[in-house]
Amino acid sequence: MGKKHKRPNRTSSSPPPLRHDHHKRRHPSPNTDSDRHHQTPKVPCFPSYLETPNLPPKVRLLCDIIANTSSSTVERVLDDTAIRVSSEDVEDALKLSYGSPSSAVKFFRWSGHQLNDNHSPYAWNLVVDMLGKNFFFDAMWDAVKSMRKKGLQSLATFASIFSSYVIADRVREAIMAFDVMEQYGCPRDVVALNSLVSAICRDGKTVQAADFLRSVKDLIRPDADTYAILLEGWENEGNSGAAKQTFDEMVIDIGWDPGNVAAYDSFLNTLLPAPDGRREVMKFIQTMRDRGCSPGIKFYRIALQECVKTNDLKGAQLLWETMLSRNICRPDTKLYNSMIALHCSCDESNLARGMLDEMVCNGVFPNSETYNVLFKFLIRRRKLEEAFSIFNEMVQNECIPDQTNCNAAVRTFLDLGDAYKAIKVWKYIIENYDSDLEGTGNLVVAGLRDLDRIPEAVKYAEDMIARGIKLSSSTLSKLKHALVEVGKGPVYDELLRKWKTR
Repeated sequence: MGKKHKRPNRTSSSPPPLRHDHHKRRHPSPNTDSDRHHQTPKVPCFPSYLETPNLPPKVRLLCDIIANTSSSTVERVLDDTAIRVSSEDVEDALKLSYGSPSSAVKFFRWSGHQLNDNHSPYAWNLVVDMLGKNFFFDAMWDAVKSMRKKGLQSLATFASIFSSYVIADRVREAIMAFDVMEQYGCPRDVVALNSLVSAICRDGKTVQAADFLRSVKDLIRPDADTYAILLEGWENEGNSGAAKQTFDEMVIDIGWDPGNVAAYDSFLNTLLPAPDGRREVMKFIQTMRDRGCSPGIKFYRIALQECVKTNDLKGAQLLWETMLSRNICRPDTKLYNSMIALHCSCDESNLARGMLDEMVCNGVFPNSETYNVLFKFLIRRRKLEEAFSIFNEMVQNECIPDQTNCNAAVRTFLDLGDAYKAIKVWKYIIENYDSDLEGTGNLVVAGLRDLDRIPEAVKYAEDMIARGIKLSSSTLSKLKHALVEVGKGPVYDELLRKWKTR
């Protein structure tokens, strides 16, 4: 099947208005030289049916035909298959055919004959999106006009148009599409405004989004979501100066809103990385509290992580107290884990253990990460009783100790002469892990021998052999010497026999 075919012109014109509206802002003509010579950006990478698991055979066949047949012959090839398609089949095939837009559009037309020209709005929107994402803007607008005739166009249609123009680095055309959307039967309201602002910000063009908003907010009043989108854009771009300006404009335009948590989170997160960011953040938090507002858990999670990175226990405690003081938000397991990790890194084991007890009392349940952070720290600090207590508690609560932590615990317990604790942890290891057992197993046997617990050393050596865990010749040699010394040579001979037969 041939692949060569003429493709639609990618450097198409701007959105065609259906009528003139002299009350709207005027833009340069779309037919200027700069538009005609607009450099086409690289087409994005699209999902492929070849990489999609569990795809129904019919949909896979349709995708295969679309991907490997020229647009001039695809309808004939589809006819030859005698496939019958449903609306869902069409949608599924279109979603995975963005890489072959010309043949996909021909498939869309072909399938329309079977569906009595009654494609779903979703299928139409997929066609609009596919053409736009491939920068076939003339064909995209033709599809939009067809949708309008059927009354199928919606905000989702224009959200796709905005996104396509923005990723093509044609923000001006995206704005022009916004200007004419009422002529296509879609309201040009704050929801549409937010859709356009979001598309521009997602592509890292928040400066242009902010400029656009200033130019239209006298016509369309922005809401809390508008500013939350802009502030998230500044957060992603790390522009704290612009974030402060937008925050000030937000307060002037819509005032203080306790429900506007997303905006407060993004604003404070943008300030955090600055040299004096934490002090400035605490100042703004106090201002928010004075007005009955506060950030949410997203901010506190990021702020506490910053404190963990820099071992700033004092700053973390201040944030924690602020969060709890007015029940701003209920800390979750991740937040408690950050605080416990920070207390451990600052050598505050009592405070770390206190945080564990506090979270349980507050109905927040520790997970494996919670226990492992504390377990690792206590083992490293050689606080055996506390470490063993945490180990027992986490196992009882069906949390999983890391194998690395368990290995370290066995070594530490043996070094300090506590065979009972070492054996209990070793039993947990062999019951729950099936690899990397040799090193710790030999350590247990040799350690028990060094602690003059010869019968137990032999018992666990035999158990290792039975489990297929390699017992090293060095460990066997130590056992032989110890057994011969106490007149138990035959015990060693039997052990050696078992070792050789494995």
